[in-house]
Amino acid sequence: MGGAFTPAVKRLIIANVAVFILTLPAQGYVWSIFALRPALAIQRGFVWQFFTYMYLHGDFFHLLFNMFVLWMFGNMVESVWGGRRFFQYYTVCGIGGGICTWLLSHSSMGVTLGASGATLGVLLAYGMLFPESYVYIWFLIPIKAKHLVLIIAAIDFMAGVGYTPDGIAHFAHLGGMLFGYLYMKGFLRGPPRLGIRMPKKPSIRVVRTPKSKPRTRAERVDEILDKITEYGIDSLTPEEKKILEESEED
Repeated sequence: MGGAFTPAVKRLIIANVAVFILTLPAQGYVWSIFALRPALAIQRGFVWQFFTYMYLHGDFFHLLFNMFVLWMFGNMVESVWGGRRFFQYYTVCGIGGGICTWLLSHSSMGVTLGASGATLGVLLAYGMLFPESYVYIWFLIPIKAKHLVLIIAAIDFMAGVGYTPDGIAHFAHLGGMLFGYLYMKGFLRGPPRLGIRMPKKPSIRVVRTPKSKPRTRAERVDEILDKITEYGIDSLTPEEKKILEESEED
């Protein structure tokens, strides 16, 4: 698990680390403008905070944990989807975490920051794409990915509704996972192109039936990705795996 850095994962880690280092001298000032403060995000028009908050971190260990999760699960997800779709998904999860935080505390001036909503969305994607694969807790205890996702979601939910003052934005975590699930099920992106043709009206003339237009390579890849989302990567045929590998090389 983890493995070599894929392009989008590498760029996201570099961006997060660079922002953390560059903003250290003026951390308080940067947070006042770019961290998510629910009372300012909509009422004052600071809507960019729904995006920028996910690139800010409170301390080194906060950053380290999020980047570790991104590396550990993001490389595998990106290898299936490609960099563009992976970055889109990551951003949707991060913004979704911010939206859920705002919905539940829209008048709060408290600061929410960190990539946890986005990275836990990546964990969810991994659990849905590779549900039967094993993850080792503390590198010792094996647990299936699908079970790990459910356990983390349950812990965040119980901690969130219990209003535990632990300084962790549990509903940002849950929001990232919720928006990730909606994305995976197709609610937050365009529907797949199915290539359905409507029958023609009857005609008394004898005509040659035109050959159906062959599907483009991009359409074939979209169908394969939708199949992975629905049934997992193990459902692919050797031909489909070959098409996916060739598209990644391009």
